[in-house]
Amino acid sequence: MQYWEFFIEECGWMGVVLAALLIILFGIQVYCYAVRYVRLSKYRNSRRPMRLDSENPAVSVIVPLFGESIDFVETGLVRLLAQDYDSYEVVVVYAGRDNDFYDELSRMSESFPNLRAAKISIKPRYPISHKMAINVGIKAARNEHIILTTADSSPRTSRWLALMAKGFSRGEIVLGYCCTEQRDTLFGRLIRIDRMMQSAEWLAAAAERHPYRGHRCNVGFTKSLYFGVNGFGNLNLPLGEDDLFIRRIIGDDNVSIVLSPRATVVERNKGGLGQWMKRRRFYGSSRRLYPASVRSRLHLEPYSRLLFFATAAAAFVTMPIEYCAATALLIVVRYIIVATSVSKLAARLGEKGIIAAYPFYDIFGLLFDIITDIALLRKDPSVWRYTSIS
Repeated sequence: MQYWEFFIEECGWMGVVLAALLIILFGIQVYCYAVRYVRLSKYRNSRRPMRLDSENPAVSVIVPLFGESIDFVETGLVRLLAQDYDSYEVVVVYAGRDNDFYDELSRMSESFPNLRAAKISIKPRYPISHKMAINVGIKAARNEHIILTTADSSPRTSRWLALMAKGFSRGEIVLGYCCTEQRDTLFGRLIRIDRMMQSAEWLAAAAERHPYRGHRCNVGFTKSLYFGVNGFGNLNLPLGEDDLFIRRIIGDDNVSIVLSPRATVVERNKGGLGQWMKRRRFYGSSRRLYPASVRSRLHLEPYSRLLFFATAAAAFVTMPIEYCAATALLIVVRYIIVATSVSKLAARLGEKGIIAAYPFYDIFGLLFDIITDIALLRKDPSVWRYTSIS
């Protein structure tokens, strides 16, 4: 009782309020990192019941290709065709005007029997969206099990397809991880951490049986689910095939998660910070169509982190030295928990060489989120137009 009276006398009711906020926000941070993300790092898909008699179903990999890309043909496509898996095909849907390029793709199928090419003719008045290209690929696919990827990404290993296909034995929807390419710069590491932590949020939700999205570079589903809902909805949007559509086909227990460095695809990171923020805004535009519960979940960790830092800063400015010392101790304990959890998550996802940059992401990641959320207050005009070929 005497200690409480001394605390009130020294710190006042403002000190009590700040202490309560610090403890609550610290608890939220501990829950996000020490519970949700650590649980994800220990996730095992084998705990889910088998749904298929075979762990090796025939799979069709759909790759939309807008325009001519020699890099895709020489790198990405080669890695797709070199997968260590017996029963699969790669369906490349070419949306472009270069007939010679398409003819070359078609000739490659003579050397690679599991390669198939489809073409969509480009007309100025009828631009083609990403979802339209995928729809053509799914209709052309011979197999029931579909995996989507992009021309800007490629498998990290030759075991990628085998592991993703095995996921279908545990569910009709398969979610995999997609990282960004490694760059030996601080900005490059921040981008990789940002991708990892964004993915950790929806992967953790899926592990908790509350899935709401996947990643367009590494997601699978069955044809039956696709045609059961008459294909993609929200056709006025040139995005949503990995979140809005996935939400439409999610059942009570039909989602399988594949977490392994060998089952990861690597996406090329085009441009610098400006391009990264534009892509963040573009693909974040579908969030306005998420349920309120999902939107609040997305904001829980970053904004509790922001408020925790802001409350700690207020305590440092207004409170006595003993109070500041206790606040500093709380910050140190939080960082130890965060660093430990992120290290385990990075090890599970095969993200190497990024932990040293995480203290910078603690701050810059908040800036990424704040700038993106402010930009999303106004509709992005490019979101409401179909993708077109210049």
